[in-house]
Amino acid sequence: MLRNLIAVLVGLIVGVQVNTWISMDLSSIFYQLPAELAQEMPEGLNSDEQKVFTDARMEAWVAYIQTLPATAFILPILGHLAMAFCGGWVAAGLSSASTKPDRHPLREGPLGVAMIVGVLSLVAGITNAVMLSVPIWMWIEMPFYLLLAWVVGNMEVKRRAALA
Repeated sequence: MLRNLIAVLVGLIVGVQVNTWISMDLSSIFYQLPAELAQEMPEGLNSDEQKVFTDARMEAWVAYIQTLPATAFILPILGHLAMAFCGGWVAAGLSSASTKPDRHPLREGPLGVAMIVGVLSLVAGITNAVMLSVPIWMWIEMPFYLLLAWVVGNMEVKRRAALA
């Protein structure tokens, strides 16, 4: 039980780091290249105030997101999906095997741990989408968090079965 809890926490940490790298760092590199994608940050959203979240700052983010072209959301979507995939993969790999063969695979073991990471990624995605008022079409990506977590959980189950 403790090993699975640690696996979930490590999986979430890795997933968030991958998401941050793709969504923030990688997208800032790519979106500086084409002139038509370069967007000026509105007043109140400078890089010096990244850690401060006020109501005015959230309103500025919502207004800024509404001005972005659809292509500006490609890398953040890939980052969100990579969070569920990589986080679930790490968590499944670190999880303990089910000690009782009659247990349902979602209760214990790699599949269950990966799905917990997928569900927590989904909750974070919904919270983020509600807070930032993202375009409606971005909500379509969210069920894929669960699908990717399920895929990596099953991959780990099959890998362990092949090794046994």
